Amino acid sequence: MIDRYTKSDDIKGATQVLTTLASFALLWWAAILCAGTSRWLAAAVAGLLIILFTVRVFGLMHECGHGSLFRSRWLNRAAGFVLGVVSGMPQYVWSQHHNYHHAHNGNWDKYRGPYATLSVDEYAALSDTQQRLYRHKCSIAAAPLAGFIYLIFNPRFTWLKGSLGLVMHIARKKMAQPDVTLREHAASYETRYWRSAREYRHMSWNNVVLLGAWVLMCCTCGTAVFFAIYLTSVSIAGGAGIVLFTVQHNFEHAYASDGRRWDYVTGAIEGTSFLVLPRWLNWFTVDIGYHHIHHLSAHIPNYCLASCHDEYQHLFPDVTRVRLSQVLGALKCILWDTRAQRIISVAEYRQRLQLSV
Repeated sequence: MIDRYTKSDDIKGATQVLTTLASFALLWWAAILCAGTSRWLAAAVAGLLIILFTVRVFGLMHECGHGSLFRSRWLNRAAGFVLGVVSGMPQYVWSQHHNYHHAHNGNWDKYRGPYATLSVDEYAALSDTQQRLYRHKCSIAAAPLAGFIYLIFNPRFTWLKGSLGLVMHIARKKMAQPDVTLREHAASYETRYWRSAREYRHMSWNNVVLLGAWVLMCCTCGTAVFFAIYLTSVSIAGGAGIVLFTVQHNFEHAYASDGRRWDYVTGAIEGTSFLVLPRWLNWFTVDIGYHHIHHLSAHIPNYCLASCHDEYQHLFPDVTRVRLSQVLGALKCILWDTRAQRIISVAEYRQRLQLSV
């Protein structure tokens, strides 16, 4: 199955990227034009479409990180960088962390998702206020704030903080060891924000280009107009992406093993959901709803996921289907039951407490 469908097509990949970026640019132009003439309804419609296209941009960037959108490695890297700038995320650095998730999907000792899902015992040890804050953090109401932190604040903050630490490290080392080169001093710097010089270069170029684009857009359409559209659209798109990712791994009784009993294929089949979406929303999310296929092999490109599922769907009776009407319920499944090795909801946790009294 994997051999048949892991065949990338440069023409299809290029068509997806170019049409997405062209539409994205056109929508930005329309939103700025409408905002400047007080046509708020048209601006709101353009803004909503910008949010949807931002989700699609991030989805295509994600695929470049897996090396699956194009057959050419160079095209995956080049397109991934551009899409990373547009979405606000340093693509290469992000893809290294994301590939770690794929390597350990379903092993909740290793990776617990963007919300850092708590175990039942960890949740029980919290005060009432802390439990309430944890539930609110994982709610859909807090998703835009999470999106702002994830796509706008953190990538800029970690780069600036890490870079400042690097400069101070080099300065201290140069004063103590003047005969050692700056390159050697830089190589001895350790930080949790990047793991290699290559990651730092990619992070730096992403931020330099993005901040330059911010300045250019402010000069073109005005600071207030640009940031009103940008902060709103990216925050909501980021929040939507986090919700999308979460419900594909956190749902009622999802497989959630410890490291000792973990199995990769079981994690893909029972630890990921098939998010059943309308066709238009599948297009904006580049078919990532077929997440069980994606986790069986991240090298299957998005334009093959649906066909792969349709042909082999008889192999996936144990894959949980999550529909749009069930998303809010899935977002309440935010506790890891380490004894049953599965994800449960707060309601199920409370019910157990009542029964045990």
